[in-house]
Amino acid sequence: MAWNEPGNNDNDPWNPDKNRNSQQGGRDQEPNNDPWGRPNGGKEQSPPDLDEAFRKLMDMLGVKKSNRGGGSSGGDGGFSGKVSGGLLAILIVGLLAVWAASGVYQVDQQERGVVLRLGKYHSTVMPGLHWNPPMIDSVSKVNVTKVRSHDHKALMLTVDEAIVEVGVSVQYSVENPKDFLLNVRTPEESLSQAVESSLRHVVGSSEMDQILTEGRELLATEVKVRLQDYINAYGTGLLISKVNVENTQAPEQVKEAFDDVIKAKEDEQRVRNEAESYANGIIPEARGKSQRIREEAEAYRSEVVARAEGQADRFDRLYQEYVKAPAVTKRRLYLETVETIYKDANKVVIDDDGGNNMMYLPLDQILKNQNSANPISGSLNSDDISSLTDQVLNELRKRQGSSVRREGRN
Repeated sequence: MAWNEPGNNDNDPWNPDKNRNSQQGGRDQEPNNDPWGRPNGGKEQSPPDLDEAFRKLMDMLGVKKSNRGGGSSGGDGGFSGKVSGGLLAILIVGLLAVWAASGVYQVDQQERGVVLRLGKYHSTVMPGLHWNPPMIDSVSKVNVTKVRSHDHKALMLTVDEAIVEVGVSVQYSVENPKDFLLNVRTPEESLSQAVESSLRHVVGSSEMDQILTEGRELLATEVKVRLQDYINAYGTGLLISKVNVENTQAPEQVKEAFDDVIKAKEDEQRVRNEAESYANGIIPEARGKSQRIREEAEAYRSEVVARAEGQADRFDRLYQEYVKAPAVTKRRLYLETVETIYKDANKVVIDDDGGNNMMYLPLDQILKNQNSANPISGSLNSDDISSLTDQVLNELRKRQGSSVRREGRN
């Protein structure tokens, strides 16, 4: 029978008084079993006395026993221990050491610590090793250098009553750890709602063509400014660093039609740029020609005026000379006029004094023959002039000789 079965209470480990009585009253009877699994029923090695072990422990700790009422030390009364002053001091010092050690913490370089004292904001600690009293202060660490991202995409209505799909990506970080932890319960959710509101406001104030084509940068700038205003008004402690417009497109149902419209607008813009480029090349050239003609006309006007002024001055001077010597002045004017008239003539007529013959020299033919003989130069040099002079003199001699011979015959 097992020691713990009903009816076997002689060796019950949980009833030592009964075991003691059974050992005193019936030493001749052997117990059925030892609950500690030792041979001979535990007669040779008895289990340790708990009272004795407790007494030794109390002696080591400095707990003194007191015998009140004349009781003996081996009676039923235990120890009415009294903790000495030394043990109490050790216990207090130990507890204080454990309490103080649990208040030491470290804040990393990218973090800031928000200290709450009895649930109320106390201070914000910088990176480093810090200590705060446990169970009085609580410290929450917030990463202020990490750049976080929030994506948002939705269908929106523009000012010209067109539906567009706009997707943006917002990059932000924690600027004020206190506001981030205490002012708003869920700062990320507040940010999401603020992005939705600011994006719908900006898109609702713009036209579809502007959003789908060249207005994306302006859209991102306006959304960032308005979103930061909303975040500051909410007091979330967040800083918006950048807003990127990921995509702007028409709904899938009409995407092909919108793509055709956008392509047509791009072609229009390309043709307009080509026309402007052509105009930029023609207009400066025309302006240059206009400026050149204007300057030539100004030069001609200046030349005519200067010539007229010079002729007027010359006439005044000539008149003064005419008053002094009229005959000489008339002769000189006659000679100058004849020289002006005949200076470009290509024919020479010589009147022979005392004769009835007139000699005609075809200088134009002579010059023509001279130019044909020297087509490369195209102009008369000194040799050509000398040769032409010799031809004229020879022609004059021939004609004078023929006239003399004609007179001798007569």
